[in-house]
Amino acid sequence: MFNTYTSNTVAGSGNQHFFTLEENRVQTGRLFYKITAAGEYNYSVMFSNTIDSTFADGTQSYKNLVCKAWRIIDAKVCACDKNIIPNNFTEDAVAKAINGRSFDFTPLTFGGCAQKEVAPGELFFSDPVRLKFEKGDYLCLEITFSGEMIPYHEETLLPVFIKGEAGWSYGRLMPFAGFIGCDRPIKERIGFIGDSITQGCGTPFNAYTHWCAVFADMLGENYAYWNLGLGYGRADDMASGGAWAFKAKQNDTLFVCYGVNDINQGFSEEQITNNLTKIVDILKKENKKVILQTVPPFNYEEDKIAIWENVNSYIKNELSKKVDFMFDVVPFLQKSDKEPHLAAFGPHPDEIGCRLWAEKLYEQIIKFNII
Repeated sequence: MFNTYTSNTVAGSGNQHFFTLEENRVQTGRLFYKITAAGEYNYSVMFSNTIDSTFADGTQSYKNLVCKAWRIIDAKVCACDKNIIPNNFTEDAVAKAINGRSFDFTPLTFGGCAQKEVAPGELFFSDPVRLKFEKGDYLCLEITFSGEMIPYHEETLLPVFIKGEAGWSYGRLMPFAGFIGCDRPIKERIGFIGDSITQGCGTPFNAYTHWCAVFADMLGENYAYWNLGLGYGRADDMASGGAWAFKAKQNDTLFVCYGVNDINQGFSEEQITNNLTKIVDILKKENKKVILQTVPPFNYEEDKIAIWENVNSYIKNELSKKVDFMFDVVPFLQKSDKEPHLAAFGPHPDEIGCRLWAEKLYEQIIKFNII
């Protein structure tokens, strides 16, 4: 399926954590993804029943954790007008907008069946459906489900709603499609792998103003973009070569930005540099083009500053030799030359910082004809 379908959103929605429903409880959720390229195409959405990365301190949810069986009772999708959900939405406003509104849903099937018994660790696609979108429209995914251990995205920036007795209200506890596949023709598949900064944390809900979304908009719709950024994600997770790396390898070009969480979670300089090298080796072994970025400023505590400096020195002076291009983001996000470890636009860069990041990266990519 990955040979036919490419991502058509820059929304980050990988498996970050899991939740549990009470026995025999059935729940319905509704989730909105902004579509990147307009047009009428076949769509297939992908789900994975494995956790991609370590969440928080890793005591509950961690990389390559296989989730237990759960069940899709009903699933459907539709094209949804861009005016329904505002940028930086408020929970009450959107809940009010979708309550009582009629949507023209198309049923999703899985191998011809309306229901799906999801096996532990299973990765699967829906059968194709034909959908047409205008620029900026949303794909609305609605799922009715049950299960003991269901993967989801705790730190999502997307509009997610759960159906209750009083109607729809904001809530994150539903399975996320990790890939909104579209069969439109493209020149190249571009993936963004990293942590919450790549996912988009620091920018407003549903704004699509994180650095990789802005960069994708600059580069244009001839390419497909898959945002694989995950909050709390570590280089150690991707370097394991598991579920997260499998997704990354479905792209042609990878923008790589790791290290913040490894540093803050107490990994040593040697561990971090070894894991970054493993990531590059994993991708280059698959003949992927790799654009490696330095570890951004993050207002590091005093005992972390030297590790951050040394890891970035290794990226710039050693690991850069193994990749197709290296981009140093620090000069554009740092507070000052004297305090480069402090973040001028917040530890999770805001809209201004993300736009500056995207603009400077785009300038370099175009100047050196990297893509």
